[in-house]
Amino acid sequence: MTKRTSGLLVLLIAVMTLGVSCQSAQKPATEEVKKEIKFKLGVASYSLRKFDTDKTLAFTKQLGADYIAFKSFHLKLDATDAEIAEAIQKSKAAGVDLYAGGVIYMKTEAEVDQAFEYAKKAEMDMIVGVPLHELLPYVENKVKEYDIKLAIHNHGPGDKLYPSAESAYVLIKDMDPRMGLCIDIGHTKRIGRSPSQDVKDFYDRVLDIHIKDVTKANHDGSTCEIGHGVIDFDQFLNDLVDLGYDGVVALEYEKDGDDPFVGMAESMGYVKGILATIQ
Repeated sequence: MTKRTSGLLVLLIAVMTLGVSCQSAQKPATEEVKKEIKFKLGVASYSLRKFDTDKTLAFTKQLGADYIAFKSFHLKLDATDAEIAEAIQKSKAAGVDLYAGGVIYMKTEAEVDQAFEYAKKAEMDMIVGVPLHELLPYVENKVKEYDIKLAIHNHGPGDKLYPSAESAYVLIKDMDPRMGLCIDIGHTKRIGRSPSQDVKDFYDRVLDIHIKDVTKANHDGSTCEIGHGVIDFDQFLNDLVDLGYDGVVALEYEKDGDDPFVGMAESMGYVKGILATIQ
């Protein structure tokens, strides 16, 4: 990423946010006090899978996001203690909270064990995971043992394990409250469900949220810049504020793997623009 491109991205975010902020500033001072936005903005590092950890952290901060969930591209599941310590140090130096790891697939008890040891050593609060159904009781025991949350990620049509948030919710609703959901709203829309309604319906288990826009509300929908697709982000973000959601909202931008920077900046700018207008 050149200095010119970097500067363009910062300008893009600033202009998109400033435009709507100025509109809000022109409203009468007698209007009601703005609602409190409790959730935090983050990045799912899969978005930057073609780039090293240093650039991934630097760009996350440049976007104005303070939280990151590392995919194994940026911290291997079998990383040594020294490599994990280095990742922690780099994240802290960049001013980015390494709050989670994932998506991590768990097909055996050994893989569950590895995931929780990995998260513990990396000082993560949460694993965004996809455990086999029959492993859920074993995972619950690990959640209790390590006091690390497990957020099951839905993957939409074609996913036989967890196509929707509901498919996970019905299996964990009576388990430890740290067994929850990472609702991916793009895949939620692709399976023909409402992101807002799913968050409301399963709110007691929503631990994490991945945001992306998609081109269609069906199997053929693909990731696009937020604001260019079929998800009503104004409604969705307002609903999150009304619910009092205080977790992380992480941008997962799957498009343009070789050069995702402008698309990610536009997407984050669009989100910030909406947040600036929320009353």
